[in-house]
Amino acid sequence: MITLKFMRYLTTAVRCGSITEAASQLNISASAISAAIDQIEEHFDLKLVSRHRARGVQATTSGRVLIKKFQVLLDDYEDVLLGGADLKQAMTGTLRIGYYSPVAPAFLPQIISEMSAVHGALSLHLEECDNDKAQDGLLNGRFDAIIFVANAAQPQINYQPLIEVPAYCLLPEAHPLTARPAIDLSDLNDEPIIVLDRPLATEYYQKLFENTARAPNNWILANSTEMVRSLVGAGFGCSILNMVPKTQITYAGERVVARPLVDDLPGLLLAVGYDHAKPRALVREFARACVAYFAAQSAQEIIVRNDMHPITS
Repeated sequence: MITLKFMRYLTTAVRCGSITEAASQLNISASAISAAIDQIEEHFDLKLVSRHRARGVQATTSGRVLIKKFQVLLDDYEDVLLGGADLKQAMTGTLRIGYYSPVAPAFLPQIISEMSAVHGALSLHLEECDNDKAQDGLLNGRFDAIIFVANAAQPQINYQPLIEVPAYCLLPEAHPLTARPAIDLSDLNDEPIIVLDRPLATEYYQKLFENTARAPNNWILANSTEMVRSLVGAGFGCSILNMVPKTQITYAGERVVARPLVDDLPGLLLAVGYDHAKPRALVREFARACVAYFAAQSAQEIIVRNDMHPITS
């Protein structure tokens, strides 16, 4: 017999990626969780998880399908415990958000703050990750919603577009090119280029230079946006980025300048991804708040368009 308790043990183990961590969260023994997983697999005659000493617990394809169904049952059960309120309308519970957006701190707190002002304090779990891991986390139930770049969306991901973010050039404040209202990529041929070394980003930025007369002389790789900005501010080179923070001061206290690019370049599509089939009210509200935020004029502050006046320091 498969009980709700066993379902909770399995879903928690997969979400944590570790039987030991799940046991700690549920305050039970690891052997109890292992036994529950064994019994569920025996009942369905399916392998639902892969267990690795180094990588922990991962759901198989069959496991992901069943875990989604188990989670619905568990959510409905929690609904009964809360007094029979309709779970789809309840603005309660934990909201787990994964995000791949180098400047998410520039907008995500404001979106959540506006939700909290209407619905009260929220229980939140926010995690920065690369684009693929964000999508994998949504599919395996680790995240309720994700902010990610939809140019590389997996076919199973349902999402709503938020904003098209064009590429722009980031320069040290004292650089001669800051005197120009906009920059051509060919202007950077003799400049060291500091590249955001993250999955998806590196390939995207390298492709932007394929149509120029020649590639830049050298690349400097850094795997965080703020390190890229700080290296630019310190005069190590220029960079191409897509989203701009609302401050032009780096962590090191140097000033940088964002200039639009005149080249006709592909942008990145920022989107909010979530399960459209049966989302909780809290997830629907988060998606709505994201769309509303980026529809407002204030969201234009985090992009630099080539048809706008350049953002100055």
